[in-house]
Amino acid sequence: MDYDFTTVINRRHTDSVKWNVKDSELPMSIADMDFKTAPEIVLAMREKLELGAFGYEEAGADYFNAVSHWYQLEHGADADPDWMIFATGVVPAISSIVRRVSHIGDNVLVQEPVYNIFYNSIENNGRHVLSSDLIYSNGKYEIDWQDLEEKLANPLTTLMIFCNPHNPTGIVWKKSEVKRIASLCQENHVILLSDEIHGDLVRNNVKYTPAFSIAKPLRSNVISLVSPSKTFNVAALHAATVIIPDNNLRDIVNRGLNSDELAEPNLLAIPATIAAYTEGFNWLHELLTVIDNNFAYAEKKITKQLKDIKIVSGPATYLMWLDVSEISQNSQELADYIRKETGLIVSPGIIYRGNGNKFLRLNLASPISMVEDGISRLITGIKKYSKNSWKWFQNHLKKIYTFIEVIFLWNHYF
Repeated sequence: MDYDFTTVINRRHTDSVKWNVKDSELPMSIADMDFKTAPEIVLAMREKLELGAFGYEEAGADYFNAVSHWYQLEHGADADPDWMIFATGVVPAISSIVRRVSHIGDNVLVQEPVYNIFYNSIENNGRHVLSSDLIYSNGKYEIDWQDLEEKLANPLTTLMIFCNPHNPTGIVWKKSEVKRIASLCQENHVILLSDEIHGDLVRNNVKYTPAFSIAKPLRSNVISLVSPSKTFNVAALHAATVIIPDNNLRDIVNRGLNSDELAEPNLLAIPATIAAYTEGFNWLHELLTVIDNNFAYAEKKITKQLKDIKIVSGPATYLMWLDVSEISQNSQELADYIRKETGLIVSPGIIYRGNGNKFLRLNLASPISMVEDGISRLITGIKKYSKNSWKWFQNHLKKIYTFIEVIFLWNHYF
């Protein structure tokens, strides 16, 4: 079946957070898609609505079996339905788990730059963000293993929030890396909370490793959070699954989710999730092809038109991570300028902390006509900023000085 990934849906004035913008503006920031979701999901929701009566519900075996079925067929990972708890979203679950498995004043470790809402879940609950920053070199990010080990060994570090795959960089962590992180957490009595909301959105035949799927001896302190929300563009469904192999840890988290009233589904959460996880395979794989083509288009245009911009993105997510350090060291200023001059809205990397002040994040999960419009605006905005920016001049002046210095030294010694 061929699905529709070309129709532009008018989401303005529909209570959409992303599209609550001026009519002339194009938002490519907030991480939801501008495609219609799989028709199989829509059909399941319509059938539920036709019942006309909507009382209390709870997720049962059909829901958890569907999640298990998906992870086995799509990712080759065994997830026992008995390990699972329903939750009303990945972020609410993160906040609840932070409260339940750590204490006020504890350190919660992250790897910056990273998804900005993690900071809200940590700091709003009286914990401290402790970052083991990813090492950025030659256009690639890597884990600083020595720094990570030292910070996990800190007695105040009781929880690590692991972005797997990583947002905003698009890194898909290798199985060996997931195992090593889990091992370090276990050695240091740190709970590993793995946000895997982007796990289905991996391109180029690369596979991600769910944290719950690692060897049994290493998963006693592992919590995985999964959801159809990013995969199928159903963020407003508010449905997620918490997967915890260890019985004791699962009981602790389950009490927290129920105490916070985060374990009861809305009227569409169960049928839509079941439809997604049992009938959504073909739709997802057509989507991945579309996103791959969008990336190829954006990469070609940016590489040709914006010589000072580096594309850093890994194969995960539909979010492009752009190194703009040759243009600006202030991503917020640059993003604001692009919006003002072109109407294009992108995410300034500074909100993800770490070295994000030198990056922009761009959402490419839209019909190709919107992507073409967005990339055109991006190119226009950055070129205009470059011509008018004193900071750009300063950056290039440094290059000129360096070149002159090299020439001087060459003439002096040779």
